[in-house]
Amino acid sequence: MIPDHIIVGSGINALVCAAILAGKGRKVLVLERNDRIGGCIRTDEITAPGFVHDVMATTWVLFTTGPAFATLGKDLARHGLEFCNSGTPTGVLMPDGRHVVQRRNRAANVSALNALAEGDGDQYARDVDDIGRNAGLLFGLLGGRLWSTQILKLLSAEAWRRGPRNLAAFLGEALVPARGWLETSYASETSRALWAPWVLHAGLGPEDAFSGQIAKVITFALEAAGAPIVKGGARNMLSAFEALIKERGGTIRTGADVASIIRSTGRAVGVRLASGEEIRAQKAVICSVTPTQFYGRLLDGGAGEGEGQAVRSYRYGKGNFQIHYALDRPTAWRGEGLGEVALLHLTPGLDGVSKACNEAIRGLLPETPTICVGQPHVLDASRCPPGKAILWLQLPEAPRFVKGDAAGELSIPSDGSWTESLREAYADRVEQILSNHIDGFRESVIARRAYSPADLESMNINLVGGDPYGGSSTIDQSFLWRPFKTSRNHETPVEDLYHIGASTHPGAGLGGGSGFLLAQRL
Repeated sequence: MIPDHIIVGSGINALVCAAILAGKGRKVLVLERNDRIGGCIRTDEITAPGFVHDVMATTWVLFTTGPAFATLGKDLARHGLEFCNSGTPTGVLMPDGRHVVQRRNRAANVSALNALAEGDGDQYARDVDDIGRNAGLLFGLLGGRLWSTQILKLLSAEAWRRGPRNLAAFLGEALVPARGWLETSYASETSRALWAPWVLHAGLGPEDAFSGQIAKVITFALEAAGAPIVKGGARNMLSAFEALIKERGGTIRTGADVASIIRSTGRAVGVRLASGEEIRAQKAVICSVTPTQFYGRLLDGGAGEGEGQAVRSYRYGKGNFQIHYALDRPTAWRGEGLGEVALLHLTPGLDGVSKACNEAIRGLLPETPTICVGQPHVLDASRCPPGKAILWLQLPEAPRFVKGDAAGELSIPSDGSWTESLREAYADRVEQILSNHIDGFRESVIARRAYSPADLESMNINLVGGDPYGGSSTIDQSFLWRPFKTSRNHETPVEDLYHIGASTHPGAGLGGGSGFLLAQRL
C-alpha cells in the first residue's frame, strides 16, 4: 500500500496529525527513528521497580483545553486514556519559607493573595477575568492558522468592535514582559514569585516581550483546568494514540530513520530511510522535526539559499535538566498544603528567576536554579507503591553548553560538555535545596535519576542542546515568524512537503496545535 501521507516523527503533533488524517479516510504512515514513539513523551521505571516516572513531559493542560482533544478526546478515551487532576495545580515556596498555593477556586485564590498584600487578590481576579474576556482573540492568535482568512476576519471583527486604536493598544499591552506586569500589579514578592517561574515553561524569561501575557494565560488555564497528568503514566497517551491510528487504518513504524526527502519535479514524493529503503507518498510528506533536521539533514541544504541562511540564524533556547526521585514516604514539606500541589516552584522570586535565567543563557550553571517539583503520586496513586512517593523535577534554566558555574563551586570540563560527574554534582546542588524544605528528605530517598541537557538530546534528536521548545520562543521567533521570518503557516519551499512540531506555530507544549492545524488544512 502506498500511503497518502508520510509523517516523519511521532511526538504529540505528529500523532494528532496522523489520527485526524486517518479519521478522514487518508492512508497514513508514521515513521519514527527511535525504538518507541512519543518524542518527549516517555514513561519508564527509571529509579526503582514499581515507581512509574514520566521522564520528560508530564502535564497535559494544553492538550485538555485545546482543539485536538476536543476532536479526538472521546476516541482516545475508548482506547484507555484517562486523566488525573488536582484541586491545587501550582504554588511557590521561597528560601525563607514564604509560600502560597493556587487552587481551582477563584474565591480561595483571591483570599490567599489578598492575605499576602492588600489588593493582590483583587488584581489576580482582574487579570484572570481579562484573559476570559479576550479569550476569542487571544486563543485565536495563539492557536490559529495565522496566514488565513479566518485570522483576517478575526482581526477585522475585533478592530470593528474595539476600534483600531484600542485593538493596537491591546496588542501592545500583550507585549509587556512578565517583570513589567508583576512589578506594576502585585505588591507582595510572594505573589510575584507565584507567576514568575511559569514564563520559563513557555521558553521565555521574565524580561522577554510577551512573557507577561503568556504568564496570564497560564494563570487562567491552571485555575480553569488544573495540571492534569495521564493515569498510569504518559505512556498510556501513546498507547491510546497508537490504537486509534491503527483502528483508522494508519500504520506506525519504529526504528525507521528517515535520512532524506525524495523530490521529483519540485515536489516531495516520498522519503529515503537510512537503510536505503525508499517509501513513496501519494499526497504529502509531513515532518515533525527541528529546522536543523528539516533543512540541514532531510533536505540536505537543498531548499534554497534563503532557508539555508535562516537555519544558520535560527536560535535554540536554554536546556532542561530533569531529576526523578523514588521516596519511601510522602514528602514532609515545611509549609502547609504544599504536599498536595501538582507543580510547586522553588525560587527566591522574580529576581531569582531572572538571575538564574540570565546565568543559563550566558552558559553558567545557575547558583540558585528555579526548581519545578511535580508530585505525580498525589494525583495518581498508581505511580508508586502504597505509602511511597515520587518527585518529578524540571529545571528550565540549564545551559546547553557549560562555560562556568555561577556559584564558583563545580569543576567545568574544558570543552563545555555535560559529563556524568558534572550532572550528578549539579543534581546534588538541587538536592540540597530540597533538603532545606523537606524534613528528612535525604533519608527518604530510595533512588535518584538525573538527566542533563545532553542526556535529553541523546533520547530525542530534536532537543537540540536539551532545548525542549524547538528553539527560542522570543517574539522574533514566534507567531508569524516561527520558525523563520518568511514562514507561512506550515508550508515549505517544496510543494507537498510540510513542517510541524514545536519549532512551528503555535510553538512548544503538549497541545498538538501544529499537527491539528495542518491536518485541518489538508
